[in-house]
Amino acid sequence: MDPVALEIAHHRLASVAEEMGVVLGRTALSPNIKERRDYSCAVFDARGALAAQAAHIPVHLGSTPLAVRAVRERVAMGPGDVAIVNDPFAGGTHLPDVTLVAPVFLPRARRPFAYVANRAHHADMGGMSPGSMPLATEIFQEGFRLPPVRLVRAGRVVADVLALFLANTRVPAEREGDLMAQWAALRVGADRLRALAAARGVRRLEVEMAALQAYSAALMRATLARLPPGTYRAADVLDDDGLGATRLPIAVAITIRRGRARIDFAGSAPQTRGPVNANLAVTRSAVLYVFTALAEEHVPPNDGLARPLTIAAPEGSIVNARFPAAVAGGNVETSQRIVDVLLRALARAAPDRVPAASAGSMNNLALGGAGFAYYETLAGGAGAGPHGPGLSAVHTHMTNTMNTPIEALEAYYPLRVRRYAVRRGSGGRGRHRGGDGVVREIELLVPTEVTLLAERRRVPPYGLAGGGPGATGRDWVVRDGRARRIAAKTTFAAEPGDRLRVETPGGGGFGRPGRR
Repeated sequence: MDPVALEIAHHRLASVAEEMGVVLGRTALSPNIKERRDYSCAVFDARGALAAQAAHIPVHLGSTPLAVRAVRERVAMGPGDVAIVNDPFAGGTHLPDVTLVAPVFLPRARRPFAYVANRAHHADMGGMSPGSMPLATEIFQEGFRLPPVRLVRAGRVVADVLALFLANTRVPAEREGDLMAQWAALRVGADRLRALAAARGVRRLEVEMAALQAYSAALMRATLARLPPGTYRAADVLDDDGLGATRLPIAVAITIRRGRARIDFAGSAPQTRGPVNANLAVTRSAVLYVFTALAEEHVPPNDGLARPLTIAAPEGSIVNARFPAAVAGGNVETSQRIVDVLLRALARAAPDRVPAASAGSMNNLALGGAGFAYYETLAGGAGAGPHGPGLSAVHTHMTNTMNTPIEALEAYYPLRVRRYAVRRGSGGRGRHRGGDGVVREIELLVPTEVTLLAERRRVPPYGLAGGGPGATGRDWVVRDGRARRIAAKTTFAAEPGDRLRVETPGGGGFGRPGRR
């Protein structure tokens, strides 16, 4: 197929995933999904290989194919069936990310010609604290874990599975609403694919999916072939695991040769007691995100772009944790540090394309009490690059969500936002300045259990080419007019009238300041 035909085929399939996302966002019940858009949608071929995805959450989309693979291996599905899974050791990321997968059949067909899937972050999946982001030491403490099982059989919900799911969350009505929205999105995606197959023919659709994957593989090989061959190394650290271990290293050696790359994480810390362990699905997501972003031309995101890449992540390490490691923060915090390390290494190979470190944390905030559970990730500063300054107050890299609007937050929860502002001066100095973080101060109106899970409070986001680091984040509780610093990984009981203030990190600067 010629490039124009391939681009048309790509957008035809990607539009199916985009429409699934629109349906999911408009029909979900929780603010985290309908306001923040913390979800992802994708289309897969008959083998379960990624064919197209919407521009949603990077940490979801690189890992969802592994969940689809697990579903195909463990659940025999027919027309009208839907499988559900959130197990991080079966292609999931962390327990709040719930994945639904459905096969797509034509009438009277014995085998599916495609699959549709979506993943959405549910604001509470049980566990030690509201929001399911606790300082756990094993996954059993983090919440309800589902291996791949059938949620819908022949178009009818399996009542026992749904009841079990809802019995393990603090806000069952909200969870049911979000699950039904995910199912509705799958039905729309399946309908659109059937219409495409009817209009173009199944065989032609299959050929286009395969051609797109080969095209992406070729584009990625061309990207790698333009880089100087060699091995590029870098390392950085996580502040801590929240339970005593500090300065946890993540190291990488990227070897580029003949249009291929080997990404080796040897030298990274062993898996740790606290909840900052990443599973292989998360590490894979970070690698695919970085190499896709490195390409000079648009590479259709599908299974093909991974073919020239080989990932070596030591089993039992913080980037490939073994069961039953606690992993809630691996998805949201360690993933960001993996990106920082990969970019730092690739800056040696492509200094004209790679930015300084961004905030490096999703700044996770989970608040819960009687009848409610609120979860949000807070924006920070983007790293400056060789061609301009970093953006302020944005979600970067592995997250691509929106913020929760103040009006929605105050309407849904017993909370009041006292301050929401850009954290001026938090971006790193340089020829191009790093972006600034944000300040978010929330007053709690009822007794509330607070969980904060954040990074870059000790080790700042690095600058590049002589640029300065971004400012580290800071976290406070204000009670009776007195502010007290708190740990970045903590759970505590707050009283009505308490205020929680989170100051997020800025991005690193690029280039020496004297050359502005």
